[in-house]
Amino acid sequence: MGQEIKTTAYQDADYRRFHQRLTAETELLGKFIQNGVCSEILPVAGFEIEAWLLHDDMRPAPLNESYLQSFNHPMACPELAKFNVEMNTPPVRLTGDVFANMHQDLSSTWLQAEQHARQMGLNLLMIGTLPTLQQHELNLGNMSNLNRYQVLNKRVLETRGKPILLDICGHEHLKVEHHDVMLEAATTSFQLHIQCPLSVAHHFYNASIIASAAMVAVCANAPYLFAKDLWAETRIPMFEQAIALGGYQGVAEGPLYRVSFGSDFARQSIMECFVENLQHFPVLLPETFDDDPALFSHLRLHNGTIWRWNRPLVGFDEDGTPHIRIEHRVPAAGPTVLDAIANAAFFYGLVKNLADERAAGRADLSFTQAKDNFYQAARHGLDSHIIWFGEQKLRLNALIKNELMLRAEQGLLALGIDAGDINVYLDIIRQRIENQQTGSAWQRRFIQHNPGEFTGLTKLYLQQQRRGEAVASWGV
Repeated sequence: MGQEIKTTAYQDADYRRFHQRLTAETELLGKFIQNGVCSEILPVAGFEIEAWLLHDDMRPAPLNESYLQSFNHPMACPELAKFNVEMNTPPVRLTGDVFANMHQDLSSTWLQAEQHARQMGLNLLMIGTLPTLQQHELNLGNMSNLNRYQVLNKRVLETRGKPILLDICGHEHLKVEHHDVMLEAATTSFQLHIQCPLSVAHHFYNASIIASAAMVAVCANAPYLFAKDLWAETRIPMFEQAIALGGYQGVAEGPLYRVSFGSDFARQSIMECFVENLQHFPVLLPETFDDDPALFSHLRLHNGTIWRWNRPLVGFDEDGTPHIRIEHRVPAAGPTVLDAIANAAFFYGLVKNLADERAAGRADLSFTQAKDNFYQAARHGLDSHIIWFGEQKLRLNALIKNELMLRAEQGLLALGIDAGDINVYLDIIRQRIENQQTGSAWQRRFIQHNPGEFTGLTKLYLQQQRRGEAVASWGV
């Protein structure tokens, strides 16, 4: 949930100052985009992966502060809960043998992180939701010691004026009440970034929206929450309900929500998203900065409190030129490093292909249908039926196998990815589709054989993760 702030106490004047700076920076970004000032370099890739610290009994270990201090790795940082950490990789050009290099870098970082955890008597796990997690463990005592999280918790609850209600209907029904934002900590993600040339940034954004249904199904790894079997990717309704805040019109009740699929495609420019941020969402973190408006410090902080599943971001090239990148927040963490890199390859290839098609006036799908496809896929996984181009109703598993794999391959070739990389990582996805075994499907198969054994499920999952073989080949 991003950038730290200096204090937990703000006055009304702080909100006014922040909004003035936010307005000025939004207008400046609009001028930069209109005048073509932002970067046009070819696509750059990066990602963040969130993970759990566990005791040997597979219970959450709220020890990220001591873990991160002693690990002292520049690519590791805290998350909302004390039992979560985040690993990052440096951005790399999306061409050549990029996936082999990303695989090597993440494997090395993950191995170091895992070994350090073991030295502390802990385990490191990447998964969408933790099967052994209990609601009482999501309390403010387990919130990471950062001002940002304290203020967000206070502002969310003040704005709502009532407790958070979690109500998810899946294979089973979960309905619970909670009194802080710590429910969000139950969801751990693999967030993919793609920096794209300004002139086509809106096409990449729209392509990411269209690709989201396939991605949430292929990467599904979160069927269980509080011992209930819910959606194939329970992270989706969980996160949306955990930070259930709307915009100015109705505030807590909508019409636009801070965690959502978004409100529409970007029709003419990616700038439309930042204008919506300014016009529809109240400031949550009014930390003001005495710096150049061209650094967009207030715009970036505000944008970091609006969690679209596909979120445009502003960053900077090495030479200081501002750039646009798309953060794809749909995939769950795990099941293995190999699976994660395969998920990245599938996403980048599919989005490149769909962006090119959109730019050429093809790949026509309404936003409303893309949104419906996404929630169908999150709920039912590969077994879902969605509406595709030409208003075809298709089973998602068949669509991925018969069309989207080829689109992903064509997109990777267009990016200049080595054929060897394409074959290795897309074959992982093909095997997953052929076996119809995502992380979510594997977890459900285990519980079918071992009802109620969520500790055993987590232990076996951890063992399989350490072996590093793709989830499509896991047995129960």
